[in-house]
Amino acid sequence: MTRDEVFARVRDHLAAELAVDAASIHEHTRFKEDLNADSLHLVELVVELEDSYGIRIPDDEAAKLDTVGKVADFVAVHVPQGAS
Repeated sequence: MTRDEVFARVRDHLAAELAVDAASIHEHTRFKEDLNADSLHLVELVVELEDSYGIRIPDDEAAKLDTVGKVADFVAVHVPQGAS
């Protein structure tokens, strides 16, 4: 899975979950400030990513993932080869 594919999936998930236009979500879109996501939304996103990609996102790492681009970077690096 490429980083662009990861970004698109994260963007689409957030758009559906937060009822926002996917076109308004970019690399530097911040979860709390730009999307008004609360801590529950962020926990749900982490769980969704872990389940979808077969990865583990430690709490200390999750706290650093404050933009959509950072999430895409993290997942793209940590997703097992051949996963979709």
